[in-house]
This record gives sequence, structure tokens and C-alpha cells, in this order.
Amino acid sequence: MSNESLYIRHNQAYSAKLFPYAPEAFKAFGEFNKQALAAGALSVKTKELIAVAVAHITGCPYCIEAHVNKAKDQNASLEELVESIIVATAVNAHSVFYNAINALNAYQGGEAGGELYARNNLEKIEEVEKLNEAQYTSFTAFVHQALQPGLLTAKEKILIALASSHITGNAYSIEIFSRQAKEAGITLEELAELILVATALKAGAALAHRVNAQQAFDREQE
Repeated sequence: MSNESLYIRHNQAYSAKLFPYAPEAFKAFGEFNKQALAAGALSVKTKELIAVAVAHITGCPYCIEAHVNKAKDQNASLEELVESIIVATAVNAHSVFYNAINALNAYQGGEAGGELYARNNLEKIEEVEKLNEAQYTSFTAFVHQALQPGLLTAKEKILIALASSHITGNAYSIEIFSRQAKEAGITLEELAELILVATALKAGAALAHRVNAQQAFDREQE
């Protein structure tokens, strides 16, 4: 069995192979991606910091490499990138943890037909806390610390957190970080732009992996 890499670092040749089969759609996505990451209410650097962070949730190595380089072009330091990655890590964990509310409801035999993501379910996190207070405390301390200002401001970190929650798609996390974003003075224009960056990265990760699909398609059966 071949030990060739499933990821092709210099993949331009493979990237172009599927273009002729859906040229207008590929062009449309390219333009959307360009606009989503252009300067607006948020700077290009801020958008690239968001992009690097959320790429670590999608796990797309092509996206990580591309946006680390673009962030570097915007004079982002490695330390700033690491801070953005820590925020994404915290939000990813936050989304997993808050799904414990759903686990609690399922275990306790919630009402059939009840709302799966009722907003008042957030109050049940206290029940989860009581099940293991030590771990709950250490977890919440990590999330709190990840969002504290450092090289990145508190506002930049909450922008990254809210974008990250749109990658995880957890309704509880989106609710919590949206509230915090509003309290931090983030505008609706900034909100719209961070969501579009997250959208571009989530869709872009899928599109970037066309290289893997094409590589598999071209490979002779072993």
C-alpha cells in the first residue's frame, strides 16, 4: 500500500482540474471569498486572525497554511496567531460542553416533542455543574482565560469567539457569545462580517478538499 500523503501541499494542478466542470460556481465562490475577507467594518488583519482561528476548527490544512501566510502579510505575529487559536480551542470545547444540556435532557427523559434548544435550557448548566464541580470550574476558568485581553484585545477575542461558534454551530454558544459581543460594543456590521468570514472558511474548507477527491478519483485501484 502506498504511503503517499493524502494532502498535496503544492496543489495548484489538482485545484484546477475540477474548475471546467463548474466554472461559474467556482468563480462565484472565489468572488464571495474575496469580498468576505476584504476590509470593511473589520480590518483585513482582524479577518485573517478570525480565519486562522476557525480554520483550526474545520481542520483544513490548506486553509491554515493559506491564512497564516495572509495574516503574516498583515503583520500578525506568531504570538497573536496562537492567541486566536486558543480562543477557537476554547469555543470548540465550549460548544461540546454545552451539548451536555442535551445529554442531561435525554438522560432525564425530556418531554417528547419538546424544544431541543430552548433558550431556558441554558439554566440547566447548573445541574451539569453539580455533577462534577471541580472539572466544571477548571473548564470555565480555561474559557474565561482564553478570552482575556493579551496581544489581542478583548474585542478581537470575542469577534473570534463568535465566528468560531458559527463554525461549531452550537446554538447555546452562539447565544452566549452574541450576548458578550453586544456587551463589548460590537456592531451589527461587524457581526455580519465575522459571520461571512466564518462562512467563507467553512465552505472554503470543503472546496479546498476537492484536491483530495480528485487525487482519489485519479488514483489507480490498488
